[in-house]
Amino acid sequence: MKVSIVTVVWNNKDTIKYAIESVLSQTYPNVEYIIIDGASTDSTIEIIKGYGNKINKFISEPDHGIYDAMNKGLKLATGDVIGILNSDDMYINNHIIEKIIKIFELHNVDSLFADLVFVRSDNLERTIRYYDSSKCLPNNFKKALYPAHPTFFVKREIYEKYGYFKTDYKIAADFDLMARFLYTHNISYYYLQEPIIKMRIGGVSTSLKSLYINTIEQLRVCKENGIKTNIGQILLKYPSKLIGLIRK
Repeated sequence: MKVSIVTVVWNNKDTIKYAIESVLSQTYPNVEYIIIDGASTDSTIEIIKGYGNKINKFISEPDHGIYDAMNKGLKLATGDVIGILNSDDMYINNHIIEKIIKIFELHNVDSLFADLVFVRSDNLERTIRYYDSSKCLPNNFKKALYPAHPTFFVKREIYEKYGYFKTDYKIAADFDLMARFLYTHNISYYYLQEPIIKMRIGGVSTSLKSLYINTIEQLRVCKENGIKTNIGQILLKYPSKLIGLIRK
């Protein structure tokens, strides 16, 4: 079984090498690695080119945002299973993809998701928050509790059948995609109860303004996917995030 990993990046010279080496060091032999760069103006492109043909497909051109760039990568992928690794993230060890593909083969599922840990940018061994995806099964989407997107591996045929990221979302397109796949279309999944990704703290959805936009977009996702909810239920998710801060 072939797996495609897509990384989207723009002006991230400080951490892109960690993501790349995390993929290239995986023990699973049949990995297609795709990097989509948004026409970076720092040294990101030079760093990527330094890996030569170890990167199977590399595009650098302007895009219309992160979800547009992700869609480019998804449409280039030829693997049976596709995963997305952000340019700030890394796999927690070198055997993650091998373990994931064994689960796909053994259980014959359409998708898989797992847990994730947030780490300090200056100390990748220091866990700040634990993202427990066991609380994020489809019946909890009404609370906007959904699996950690970087841990979400999906068969390519599912994207081809049910679509890609909706680029009119600024922040919540990952929630929309998982709601469409897991809730609306009820694709099969396997939950791997362990962290498989290290994510540096920070990101697009951490400011108060972004949290507001995210909440409004999550309400839209629920409405479009027939998930009955209200703003009160969605806001209740934040106490669970605080619990994650103390679980190591």
